Amino acid sequence: MGYDIHITRGGHWWDDRAPEITTAQGAAAVEADTEPEMIPQPAGGNGPQHWAARVITHPPEDRLGTALRRDCGTVSAKNPTGMLLATMRQSALTLNARVQGDDGRYHDA
Repeated sequence: MGYDIHITRGGHWWDDRAPEITTAQGAAAVEADTEPEMIPQPAGGNGPQHWAARVITHPPEDRLGTALRRDCGTVSAKNPTGMLLATMRQSALTLNARVQGDDGRYHDA
């Protein structure tokens, strides 16, 4: 289990009628930030096309909480680190969106 944080343009991250964040928009917002490094979807992935951005940390970490994914019109992270949450807040500003947790609580800057 875990706690997901979402960047959404809707009143609630689960609102499928909200304007979606496209792959190109999400990637552009992340690329504008100097912290994350883009990681493409693995070859042979069977889900919807999405991208991931992994926050570069020192020492390097490969765990939940350091990566973003785009799916169903939102950008999300599971158990984000403080560094990733800061990145999400910055990206949300660029995307004219908000940062919201699974429980509906906002995590805006």
